[in-house]
Amino acid sequence: MTDHKLEAAKAASTLVCAGQTIGLGAGTTIAHLVNIIAENKELAGSLIFTSSSFKTTQLLSKQGLRIQSPALLDHIDIYFDGCDQFDGELNALKSGGGIHTSEKILASMANEFILLGDDTKFETQLNATYPLVIEILPQALQIVLSKLKSIFPSATLTQRMSTQKDGALISDNGNMLVDVQFTELPSPEKLNTLVKMIPGVVEHSLFYQLATQAIISGEQGIRIIMPQR
Repeated sequence: MTDHKLEAAKAASTLVCAGQTIGLGAGTTIAHLVNIIAENKELAGSLIFTSSSFKTTQLLSKQGLRIQSPALLDHIDIYFDGCDQFDGELNALKSGGGIHTSEKILASMANEFILLGDDTKFETQLNATYPLVIEILPQALQIVLSKLKSIFPSATLTQRMSTQKDGALISDNGNMLVDVQFTELPSPEKLNTLVKMIPGVVEHSLFYQLATQAIISGEQGIRIIMPQR
C-alpha cells in the first residue's frame, strides 16, 4: 500500500534549494520530509531549519541538522506544515497540537507556505468535522467563553485539560486552550474575524488565506493545488 504522506513529502523535498531557511510544523508528513532532506548531506548542510514543534525540533537535532530559534529570524524561505483539513482557497484547520499560534508566526514569516499531506485533507469547503482551537489569556478565559457562547450559541466549548497532571492543559505560551466544536462551520472569513476580535484571544487554529499552495498525494498521484481566491 502506498504511503501517501511519504509521497507528498518526497514531492515537497524537490522544492528545497541550497542555502534556504526552512520552517517546519508538526506531524507524520513533516517527519518524512525531515528524513528525506537529511539523506542529502550536501543540501542539508547548507540549510537552516526552524520549527514550532518540540517533536520536529528533536528530530532535526537527531538528524544533525542546523536549527535556529524563530526569535532570531526575520524571514523564512518556505514553511511546510500539515493540517486536519483545507479547502479550495487553502484555508486550513488545525486542531491537534495546540501550537497554532507559533505555527502562524512562522507561516507569516515565509515567502511560501505549503500545506502537505494525503488527499483526504482536501475538501471543497471546510466543514465542522474538526474543532476550532482557541488560545486564550488565562485572565480572560471566562469572558472569552461567555463571548463565544453568545456569538456561537449552538457550538460546544471544551477547555483542554491535562491528562498527566491535575488541572488545565497549558499552551507553550502559558495560555489556555479551548476546542470549539460547531454543528455547522461559519464561513472562514466570518469565523476568522469574529474570533480574533474578542479581547483575550491570542490566536485560533483557522489559517485563513495564508497558504500559497498545497501538495497532496492520493490514488490520482501527486496533486499541486493553488488557492482559488
